[in-house]
Amino acid sequence: MENQNLNILDEVNKGATMGMDAISYVAEKAKDGDFKHVLDVEYDKYQKISDRVNKLYANYSYKDPHETGPMTKMMTWYGIQMKTITDDTTSKLSELLMQGTNMGIIEGRRLLNQNKQIEPDVESILNDFVTMQEDSVETLKKYL
Repeated sequence: MENQNLNILDEVNKGATMGMDAISYVAEKAKDGDFKHVLDVEYDKYQKISDRVNKLYANYSYKDPHETGPMTKMMTWYGIQMKTITDDTTSKLSELLMQGTNMGIIEGRRLLNQNKQIEPDVESILNDFVTMQEDSVETLKKYL
């Protein structure tokens, strides 16, 4: 069971760090002031989830939680660059973030559905992460 909890915390932390990376890459291209503010707020939400994972992780392991690797970061950056080469409107940037966020929601829901025996503190972070991402999609829809 402990390994299951570690795996979930790792997945949540990878999702949070990937979300922060994507937001920072998109923020470089954002021109709309309101949208930039939304990106700052969303970034902070991911950061808070990652901080919670880091605090809880010590209960399950002496190592640090997994984050996105350099190759994944590079691929995320490259994907955003290529997909916005001809269209870097707020609508397009919102769409890209929504696509990534939806992948995180799917993975989070899968983890919740397939892991019924996880510790309550791990389940709480996972639930909060999925709910936060679902709320993010609703916020980003306004910019399509």
